[in-house]
Amino acid sequence: MRKGLVAGAQSTVETVVAENMVAQLGGQKIHPVLATAQMIEWMEWAGRKVILPFLEDDEEAVGYAVDIIHLAPTLVGENFMATATFRAFEDNRIVTDVVAQNQRGIIGRGVFTQVLLPKKALSDRLAKLQANPSQGPVVK
Repeated sequence: MRKGLVAGAQSTVETVVAENMVAQLGGQKIHPVLATAQMIEWMEWAGRKVILPFLEDDEEAVGYAVDIIHLAPTLVGENFMATATFRAFEDNRIVTDVVAQNQRGIIGRGVFTQVLLPKKALSDRLAKLQANPSQGPVVK
């Protein structure tokens, strides 16, 4: 990674909750509020944006772990934002604290961790999996 990524570095993404972002399973709407999976997607996006300027041309980061609590609902039409704050490197893991909030306050919080890999190693693993999809886990 390029130098300059320091603890406390942040990135925020923001959107308005749309109908296609509500809680649903099997194509059936469950609740007319922001789905936990959608909230997490935006938290991951914020985490990705924190590190993008620091990735070398031969590096890539992939999602590794998500530990999130969804605390409060956000209605369709309401704005919400997700902010990721870089905490630390742990070996090749990039740890970010994430928070989502709407106009009423915090709706979710937790930790999103990514793994830093050489692009070549990642593309080799994916090619191997595509050649033999039944081989099992790709990453050890």
